[in-house]
Amino acid sequence: MNLTTTYLGLTLKSPLVVSASPLADTLDNLKKIEDAGGAAVVLHSLFEEQLRQDSLELDERMTAGTESFAEALTYFPQPSEYRLGPEDYLEHIAKAKKTVKMPIIASLNGSTLGGWTSYAKQIQQAGADALELNIYNIPTDMEATADKVEQTYLDILKAVKSEIQIPVAVKLSPFFTNFANMAKRLDDAGANGLVLFNRFYQPDIDLESLEVVPNVLLSTPMAMRLPLRWVAILHGRIKADLAATSGIHRGTDALKCLMAGADVTMMCSVLLRRGIEHIQVVEKEITDWMQEHEYESVAQLQGSMSQEKCGDPSAFERAQYMKALASYKAA
Repeated sequence: MNLTTTYLGLTLKSPLVVSASPLADTLDNLKKIEDAGGAAVVLHSLFEEQLRQDSLELDERMTAGTESFAEALTYFPQPSEYRLGPEDYLEHIAKAKKTVKMPIIASLNGSTLGGWTSYAKQIQQAGADALELNIYNIPTDMEATADKVEQTYLDILKAVKSEIQIPVAVKLSPFFTNFANMAKRLDDAGANGLVLFNRFYQPDIDLESLEVVPNVLLSTPMAMRLPLRWVAILHGRIKADLAATSGIHRGTDALKCLMAGADVTMMCSVLLRRGIEHIQVVEKEITDWMQEHEYESVAQLQGSMSQEKCGDPSAFERAQYMKALASYKAA
């Protein structure tokens, strides 16, 4: 059974990649991920706020004059809340490369050009095999047009690509006026891969303290439907590799995304719930299904159910909406 696939120019032993999370923060965990069958790992994101703090001593600027406005002290995360600072992050990459053989994909999270390019170069120098740009931007400026917002993504990608030689993937949200067009523009701008989709952690309100608080909700398998649709639509239409993430909990979830056209499937929430060893369970579910249905390799099934190859291309578009409604039966 041949589970190998390629992603960002890297040959991987399987399509099971661990996405950015605290799981990759220690060398012991990285060893466990590799031993459990993880084909590659994305390190947690280095945040733009950390880059600013590192280069401009942002901490002093944030706290200066806040004595009169106590709430300002909690507007930005405190330095102690970051898992790894910029220098620690680079050192972690270097140590990870000496500890495991699987590819190490670094991640940068921000919304402006900022220090992206200089740190992208340092990440490359530290030995990362690839870089994932996790562009987190919630447009609230009512004067900013969709084109202006989208151009920010392209500018960041082009700036980073001009400075480094390792492959670059862009992790995206689905919130674009025309996602297909945005994917094409990023592809044309040189993205080596697109990661679909980012699960932005939404704020909540504590009714007792009357504070806005962070709230982390782990994904469920139902979340897989959104990346499944767009992977299927984009497969064969762009050159960039496609990574499906969010809602990949079982072997069947991974198989569906691979058949839609994904080059790799990424897992996080299920591993936080069930442990790193769950990678082995998912891999066995994949191989058992492939043996039962007489598939000899992952390459053989990849894209076989994409929009361009499935029997009913409209199934991935609006035409399927009426069929879904008509087939629903109330309890």
